[in-house]
Amino acid sequence: MEKNLPRLLISGTNSGCGKTTIFCSVLQALKNRRLNVAAFKCGPDYIDPMFHAEILQAPSSNLDPYFCADWLPYVMAENAGEVSLAEGAMGYYDGLGFTSEYSAYDVACRLNMPTVLVIDAKGSANSVLAIMQGFLNFKKKSRICGFILNRVTEKTYRGICANWKDKRAKVYGYFPSLPVNYVLESRHLGLVTTAEVLCIREMMQYLAEQAEKTIDLDGLVDLAQGAKPLSCKIPRIPKLEPIRIAVAKDEAFCFYYKENLTLLEKMGAEIVNFSPLHDIGLPKADCIYLGGGYPELYKDVLSGNALMKESLRKAAQNRIPIFAECGGFMYLSRILEGKEMAAVLSGECTNKNKPVRFGYVELEAKRDCLIAEKGDKLRAHEFHYYDCTQNGNAFSAKRKDETYDCEIAGEYFAAGFPHIHFFSNLHCAGAILQTVSETKEGAKWIRWKLKKRAFR
Repeated sequence: MEKNLPRLLISGTNSGCGKTTIFCSVLQALKNRRLNVAAFKCGPDYIDPMFHAEILQAPSSNLDPYFCADWLPYVMAENAGEVSLAEGAMGYYDGLGFTSEYSAYDVACRLNMPTVLVIDAKGSANSVLAIMQGFLNFKKKSRICGFILNRVTEKTYRGICANWKDKRAKVYGYFPSLPVNYVLESRHLGLVTTAEVLCIREMMQYLAEQAEKTIDLDGLVDLAQGAKPLSCKIPRIPKLEPIRIAVAKDEAFCFYYKENLTLLEKMGAEIVNFSPLHDIGLPKADCIYLGGGYPELYKDVLSGNALMKESLRKAAQNRIPIFAECGGFMYLSRILEGKEMAAVLSGECTNKNKPVRFGYVELEAKRDCLIAEKGDKLRAHEFHYYDCTQNGNAFSAKRKDETYDCEIAGEYFAAGFPHIHFFSNLHCAGAILQTVSETKEGAKWIRWKLKKRAFR
């Protein structure tokens, strides 16, 4: 089916060119105009979407071809707004290795999306024209429809515009050099603390005011509205009996792919949030989902919450299905940097002070378990400085030229460092819910029935 979805990708020439600052400025400015704006992030980053959602109060999702493949248009269509803005990652053409595969450009091509490129033009004049021409001509169909110049004066901007003659792409404005306290810098893994929230919201309003002054916002909206209808196929998602999934959500556990939770809800799950930091026990639920986050920053509080740890151990003993990723996996381990954790697992987690694994990974199940059947393949992303003495061997992981074992998993349990995206294998979500349904109802026929109802 085809959907009319006004959409625009704002990407950049390279990391650090200012695309995040400008993207958030435009997003906030359009929200201030009372437009129903949806935000997206190209690639596997679950931190920027959290930033969009929590700070800008705009729903945000990931657009990742590695995870979603043919379902990518569906993911955008399901989460689109009156206008949808996608933020690129790294440089526009930077993908897997030295290719453009899974890059922001790849996303633009798959979604037939007009693109505006941010260029850091500080200290340049005519040289900026060469960069613009180079990016526009690097691919036969670059999808680039315009540019925004960053860190330039009005005089320089007008000079560049006067000399830009290529009508295939328009210059949509500029940003001057900003005071250092109004530039969005990288934080610890993207961490936004409670104390920062009000300051950042004030910063966003300042940036939105700047965007109103020097960026052609009407032109960007027109460009988005001129995007051609998007063709997408809709997955067949089976509806199971209602179940409740307790999802860990607080300062320590906040890394989730929104699409995972939405898919579980579409299949019949009710999501109930709880806090391992602040609550004294689990809520009544049929399944527990512990996502990633910053347990290392809150290890003292987590260690001291004895009632929550005991509640988790009892849940595991009672065969309540538990799914945990990265930070959640570390919390279920016995020790985290010398502090006692939930001890559902026996491993000890320590900081290696450098990325242990970073990047896309494909997992293959070596046996039936909570999230897969033997031979099932899932795709995930890893980014962690910690390692564990017990990483599990339920899955074989393939990353670039490296193969290794991971995941501690069984019929009612799956935990490991990889952040799995369910749209890489929709049956993953089904496997979880069917196991929960069997545990709850004892209805063994559900497994057979779900197998026959393939996700197409």
